[in-house]
Amino acid sequence: MRGPGERRAGGQDGGAVERADVAQKRAERDGARGDRRWPALAVCLTASFMTLLDISIVNVALPSIKTGIDASQSGLQWVLSGYALTFGLVLVPAGRTGDVHSRRAVFLTGLALFTATSALAGAAQNEGWLVGARLLQGVAGGILVPQVSGFIQQMFQGAERGRAFGLLGATIGVSTAVGPLLGGLLIEAFGAHEGWRWVFYVNLPIGLAVLPLAHRLLPGPPKKEGGAEGRERRKGDLDPGGVLLLGAGTVVLLLPFVQEEQWSSPLKWLLVPLALLVLAVFVGWERRHARRGGEPLVDLGLFRQRSYGLGVLLSLLYFAGFTAIFFILTLYLQNGLHYSALEAGLSVMPFALGSGGAAAVGGRIVNRFGRPLVAFGLGMVIVGLLGTALAVHLDTGRTVGWATAAPLLLAGLGSGLVISPNQTLTLSEVPVARAGSAGGVLQTAQRIGSAAGIAAVGSVFFSKVNSRGADWPGGFQLGVLTSTGLAALALAVALIDILGGRNGDADAS
Repeated sequence: MRGPGERRAGGQDGGAVERADVAQKRAERDGARGDRRWPALAVCLTASFMTLLDISIVNVALPSIKTGIDASQSGLQWVLSGYALTFGLVLVPAGRTGDVHSRRAVFLTGLALFTATSALAGAAQNEGWLVGARLLQGVAGGILVPQVSGFIQQMFQGAERGRAFGLLGATIGVSTAVGPLLGGLLIEAFGAHEGWRWVFYVNLPIGLAVLPLAHRLLPGPPKKEGGAEGRERRKGDLDPGGVLLLGAGTVVLLLPFVQEEQWSSPLKWLLVPLALLVLAVFVGWERRHARRGGEPLVDLGLFRQRSYGLGVLLSLLYFAGFTAIFFILTLYLQNGLHYSALEAGLSVMPFALGSGGAAAVGGRIVNRFGRPLVAFGLGMVIVGLLGTALAVHLDTGRTVGWATAAPLLLAGLGSGLVISPNQTLTLSEVPVARAGSAGGVLQTAQRIGSAAGIAAVGSVFFSKVNSRGADWPGGFQLGVLTSTGLAALALAVALIDILGGRNGDADAS
């Protein structure tokens, strides 16, 4: 397996040297005016935390929303799934827009829109208002998030890039796991009737504080810069045909998963092959667009790089298993054991603490160990999840939160060694001029994986719960085993990459 900093042999050396020269000139300019990269990264991570938090924090607020505005079950489902749907829809086009024009301008637009739509959601007076605000909030999050990986590619090189992605991985892990705790604290503080509003209002002071800092610290677009990045920006276009096809394919693919509970007819799964057909047309369009001299929305050549293609697949499979755990654990604790929102959030904290700490470490050592580090982390996750299922089998009472603490901590430590190292390795050979769109594809895979995983694991969970008189422990154990199977598939992908790398190194020798 090649490390992120290694160059490929042959014709790509010239491009790598050229990119290194551009990066060195940028670093010299940064040194001349003071290194703002790490404060700029802190701004990016704060905004990213805020948008990713809104995926998980709303889970524990649903009973409060139902009480506060008398929302229907269908409306509550759209409060959850609508955000995920529009978030995934705009990731790649927004990333490409930042690549072609200005990442800072797109980031500021997304951050301002996210702050405004958070206020709109918090002020909602009825179900339709809240669902509409959540759809717009998802668009804003999808605009903002791919710029973060683009900025990391732009501002950092080598080991520093690994450290930066490590901090991003910690942000992803912590935001996903800490959401239920923060939501529980807010509802506990402001009451069941109005507490849900503060799940959205909490974004306002953060967004207003980060906006001026982002404008001051984040780098603007290169000024008529030469080299590969400059040429790509000058000839870049937004490929509107590709945007429409990719958007349609993504929405059609996500819909049956995010509406799995609401659409009872099995005919909904016919949308999956339809989505694959639309995405196949998208691939054909991109190739034709490139042959005609246009700049495609997604550089399909990236998937010929083993590190990128397998890394995206690994991320999709891992997020399918990883995200679903919090969904079924929260349901089991709150509905099955009658935990409060705060108690349920506290029960997830071991995973969050382990994930955050290990991700920062993983980012520092990924250059040394490469993909085997990801495989090791996946092994820890599998052992931790199996331990969680065993703990619930042995303890089905209200002390189960304590029984699952140690295995969830182990799974969290493993997760921290998966997310950020995998992101570093996946994007290691992506040109900076393509960083936003390539990162958008990776994050779209994560969103599709999350939606599919929640649908699959949730279906297994509910089938067990409903079949034997509210068998909550049995449903949770079966759901965890399903998530473990998805993590095992991700491990298989990591091993394929490792073995492929060894064979490639042997051939080169």
